[in-house]
Amino acid sequence: MIITHNIPWDKCLSHQIWPAIGKGWKDEDKPIHFFWGLAGKNIGDIKRCIEADEEWWYVDVGYLTEQITRYPEPIINNFDKTYFRIVKGGLHTIRGHVGNGSRLSELANKGIDTKFKGWNTTDNKDDKHILVCPSSPTVTYHINGMTQQEWINEITEELKKHTKRKIVVRNKPRPGNQWWNTDIKDELKNAHCLVTNMSLAAVDAVMNYVPAIAHGKNIASPITSRDLKYVERPFKPGKKTMEEWLKFVVDNQFTLSEIENGTAYNLLKEQQNGLKQL
Repeated sequence: MIITHNIPWDKCLSHQIWPAIGKGWKDEDKPIHFFWGLAGKNIGDIKRCIEADEEWWYVDVGYLTEQITRYPEPIINNFDKTYFRIVKGGLHTIRGHVGNGSRLSELANKGIDTKFKGWNTTDNKDDKHILVCPSSPTVTYHINGMTQQEWINEITEELKKHTKRKIVVRNKPRPGNQWWNTDIKDELKNAHCLVTNMSLAAVDAVMNYVPAIAHGKNIASPITSRDLKYVERPFKPGKKTMEEWLKFVVDNQFTLSEIENGTAYNLLKEQQNGLKQL
């Protein structure tokens, strides 16, 4: 039995995604829950799924994708280039098999940036900063058990034990805040390293020359450091490792049509077999 947890707002993207799930996901003789983000009653309902040992999947914006318009209401601008991640039992996918690269080529042909460009090798401590990018308050509390500001304070204080570099905080752009209508790439240009918990800013970083430190449950965790003590020498995987990771990432995100026609279901079931582990 497929159970889609609705958010009571008619503009929510889940109202477009759940019908596609209903068509493309094979029903089984057990409850299978789907959640869009952590809004509404989702956090409590996810907890109840865990307590009852029932299967649940988390759906949200994709890792490598054309971005949706978020405000004042969410809009999918290009259905062919907009991907959504579907994750079993977590907010990000962190393990599975490495794909053959065909989906990566498909995204590249659509004009989506899929190329690992290497790492910025210039290093001047006088002008290269640490960019701290927290997840939303809701995700931070769900993952870290603290408020977003408490997380920022804790990370900042710990970083000061390991580096003398300038620490710059960049929050999620929201209408009215100082980051609204700004591009993270501008703050990555002179960054030595990015630090986050679960933000997809980690993906922005590694795709734009900057290594990262991320939570162990972040999609980028296989190719980032996880401990702040490595901030001066963060993990910088080689080209082959990065390309393997990218092949893995794109096998865990799907367009609406791929969700509807069963591509997502079939590929994610294959992922669960854990063929070639990342």
